[in-house]
Amino acid sequence: MKPITEEWIQKAEADFATAERELEAEGIPNYDAVCFHYQQCAEKYIKARLCETDIKFGKIHDLVALLEGILQIEPSWENFREDVAYISDFAVSFRYPGESADKKIAFDAQRRCRRFRQAARKAFCLDR
Repeated sequence: MKPITEEWIQKAEADFATAERELEAEGIPNYDAVCFHYQQCAEKYIKARLCETDIKFGKIHDLVALLEGILQIEPSWENFREDVAYISDFAVSFRYPGESADKKIAFDAQRRCRRFRQAARKAFCLDR
């Protein structure tokens, strides 16, 4: 595995861990942050796979657009289109006034991210 791929994966896992910790926080969890970090986890796993296969991508946070770029290599990831589309908006939507995540949205983001993360980790042979 390329060093840059490993770095993308480390950062994806850090975002995943942050989201998981915040979701379990005592008191009032920051559901906006939870959703943001799940989106970031998925984004970084897709970018890791793109890097590993030398597919170029720009500064983009649209998970569906990124997913399109890797489907030739990972055709089964088409099964996650709906999941990544759902969490894609969390890169921006809850970071500014006007919209906020709630518990239901945060747990839905968790479920979708966990499904995609499992497939991504399998593609990198990380869960043996």
